[in-house]
Amino acid sequence: MTMLLDVKNISKRFTVSRGMGGSPGTVHAVDDVSFSIAPGETLGLVGESGCGKSTVGKMIVRLLEPNDGEILLEGTDITHASHRTMRPLRRRVQMIFQDPNGSLDPRQRAADIVEEPLVVHGLGSAAERKAKVADLFARVGLRPDQMGNVPSKFSGGQRQRLAIARALALNPSLIVADEPVSALDVSIQAQVVNLMSDIQKEFGLAYLFVAHDLGVVQHISDRVAVMYLGRIVEIGDTAAVYHRPSHPYTRTLMEAVPRPDPSRRHSRIKVPRGEVPSPLDPPSGCTFHPRCPIATDVCRAERPRLRRVASGAEAACHHAD
Repeated sequence: MTMLLDVKNISKRFTVSRGMGGSPGTVHAVDDVSFSIAPGETLGLVGESGCGKSTVGKMIVRLLEPNDGEILLEGTDITHASHRTMRPLRRRVQMIFQDPNGSLDPRQRAADIVEEPLVVHGLGSAAERKAKVADLFARVGLRPDQMGNVPSKFSGGQRQRLAIARALALNPSLIVADEPVSALDVSIQAQVVNLMSDIQKEFGLAYLFVAHDLGVVQHISDRVAVMYLGRIVEIGDTAAVYHRPSHPYTRTLMEAVPRPDPSRRHSRIKVPRGEVPSPLDPPSGCTFHPRCPIATDVCRAERPRLRRVASGAEAACHHAD
């Protein structure tokens, strides 16, 4: 199968100040990350805050420039493409941001927000664009009489629906959804996730769904990639990763998911020791080894590579099996 998106060994480093008089330091935000997404597929990208998952999403839409690696969109290398080259390609990949309050212009009418991508790319006449906007409002569950409102007149869930409508305006093949429901109430989260699932089936979209809520990711994803300190430590089909996690960090994450059934007991897996290391000075070998309950000398000395394990997933762990 031809992949819609191929991400090959991308890395992103930021130079930061260590304070007054200190020498600059380097934050290893993303370190040698690879994955692919097929047409119509949803890949969930999960991990703790600060693990680099949002940075990955921003590099894919070229809001950030990778330091290393390649990003191929429908076979076209966009890793370092110029603004002119990227302009027509941006119609193929769009982004939904975590905070709709920050991603929507507070002074624009809702209809203008959704129409703007069509205007920028010179698509359709004024009448055709107006009809397209009205259709998108209906598809995301917004009323026609709300088209003249500014974002402050909408609830949080409605603002995210508005952001989804804007992302759909150019008929993209891929949408990068960066924590799209984390700022919403739980009941509203379910509505937005169900809306995204329905839209995916209707338009044949692919999603990179970035989130830290494992329950939401399990509901919407075909495959899941787990990140820790800038690296993917496990990736595979959702059922394999959730029901037979192989990496100790993945097992810890899954153990932390609340279970509504009181008759089901959690396993007695040991919790990680200490705090997440600083990306300014990541550990040698396996980055999880300072916190891992099963770490050995080889974990401290040698960086594990992703390899196929018994569950069918891939895990970056010397002791995965």
